[in-house]
Amino acid sequence: MPSPSEKSVKPGLLGSARLGRSPKVDSPQSGPHKNLEHIVQRHLDTAWRAPPPRHTVEAFEQACYLLGGNERDRVIFDSGCGTGASVERLARMHTDCIVIGIDQSASRLASALGADLARRRGNVLWVRAELAAFWRLAVNQGWRLRKHYLLYPNPWPKPGHLARRWHGHPAFPVLLDLGGEIELRCNWRIYAEEFGRAMAIAVGKQPAIERFQPEQPLTPFEAKYLASGHALYRLRVR
Repeated sequence: MPSPSEKSVKPGLLGSARLGRSPKVDSPQSGPHKNLEHIVQRHLDTAWRAPPPRHTVEAFEQACYLLGGNERDRVIFDSGCGTGASVERLARMHTDCIVIGIDQSASRLASALGADLARRRGNVLWVRAELAAFWRLAVNQGWRLRKHYLLYPNPWPKPGHLARRWHGHPAFPVLLDLGGEIELRCNWRIYAEEFGRAMAIAVGKQPAIERFQPEQPLTPFEAKYLASGHALYRLRVR
């Protein structure tokens, strides 16, 4: 008999989702990284100054052109949006906002963007850019988000990869400066725990982590993880 998660996901959902079995995150870590507090505090104390790639600057300029000046106060980011399927679903959920999906992969965004760096349709804007650099350009221009979705970021499960997780990355303070309500979804509880602790270090607020099962998956990965019986975790904090 199929599990409830298997019954809730229908073949073909979100188009590109491949609903075969997906292995659970395998990591030597049994809990949050021992160096988490040190790494987060170091990034909070030291400004991140890496120059943005030229194509990301161009993508940001195009996004600004496509985004009307009176729309800047109702922007939602879908960071690391992959193929962009989640962007369209989020746009239907937030019809009064402009949902900007950002990913660095030209191949993943090929169907949405073609050869462009940015393209808009209705209240959806797709952008191909280096994510952290795009965040900083937005902060420097005074953008403040309504909401920010981080949907199933790469867990980088090896302990030596902490600096590649968003809460261990030098851009973590930039992520906070974008403001709005942050919603993180992942299928590795340790990632959610670390992100929550990093938030507590940065802003003195420990967000709750909930295990949840969406009625309709937002992303192909979410659909695949549900079909594979993974536990899914969500963290939301303003």
